[in-house]
Amino acid sequence: MKPAFTDLAGNENLKKRLCGDILSDRLTHAYLIEGAPGTGKHALARRIAAALACENKTNPNLALPCMTCPACRKILSGNHPDVSVIGRQEKATIGVDVIREMQADTVISPNESENKIYIIEDAHLLTVQAQNAFLLTLEEPPSYVRFFLLCESAAPLLETVRSRVITLRTEPIDAATMDAWLSENNPAARALKKAEPDEFRELLAASGGSIGQALSLTDAKARRSVLELREGAKAFLNLFSGNRNSGAALSYFVAFGQKREDILQRLRQILSALRDLLVLKQSEAAPLCFFATREEATSLAFRFSSPELLRLCDAVEAAAEDLRRNANVRLTLTRLAIKANLLN
Repeated sequence: MKPAFTDLAGNENLKKRLCGDILSDRLTHAYLIEGAPGTGKHALARRIAAALACENKTNPNLALPCMTCPACRKILSGNHPDVSVIGRQEKATIGVDVIREMQADTVISPNESENKIYIIEDAHLLTVQAQNAFLLTLEEPPSYVRFFLLCESAAPLLETVRSRVITLRTEPIDAATMDAWLSENNPAARALKKAEPDEFRELLAASGGSIGQALSLTDAKARRSVLELREGAKAFLNLFSGNRNSGAALSYFVAFGQKREDILQRLRQILSALRDLLVLKQSEAAPLCFFATREEATSLAFRFSSPELLRLCDAVEAAAEDLRRNANVRLTLTRLAIKANLLN
């Protein structure tokens, strides 16, 4: 099979499946592309649109889409008259008026291509009224119309909507694939890898398998903020695993400040680190979500027993839940320190 979507990192099986469906004309009229932010949902949808219109689709010597023909260039640059992106436009939801406007457009034949493509961003934010209005068109659209609904999770969508689409899932990208893609495609990442290899490894770990997040972290200011959170999580583990000192513990939690969302971000990082240590207690080959190197994680894991790690997880999760319920910040952090046995 000819290579497909060659500029997109990861999701190899999904790309092969889509390439086969496009070349054999098996692509259906409606897909839901589900995945975490930054895992390439929009990029994939736009490249499927380009592949459908590609003037070199049947050329065995060129990838699909070819990325160079006029149709591909127009679609990938966002300038094709037959590809529309539907979004909430800074509103909290996508309302019924947006869907009705799209429906009115579907009855107009394509201008340049065989297909009219509608990419619906944040489809999980469609109101119930909008989803119900969409159902008939989604079930029986004009033969030339194709829909791509993009969402983090399909759970908020009505079952009647989910039953009318084929669901595709983008997967987080592994560190090695992301390393290779960034090194080849992003000069800032390439320079960082050469100048600060340790910081580059932290960037890969902090991205959570998301190319979009990794690209945002090539900005020094954004990266510094995330790296500080990660160092804070490691400081918590080192504070607990060393000679516990009440003064050091109090200073650590005072540095959290008073902003509830900032503190919740810190607690999420701590929980991610604790999760890595717990899985390493079960298997030294377990995949890691937080730590950039297995050596660092393994070194920390064996300073704890599994019951200690579980108790810490419970304490941090309880603190996060209290904060979400608007509990007093100072009292919540004090209770966390007590539960973690950091105060004598």
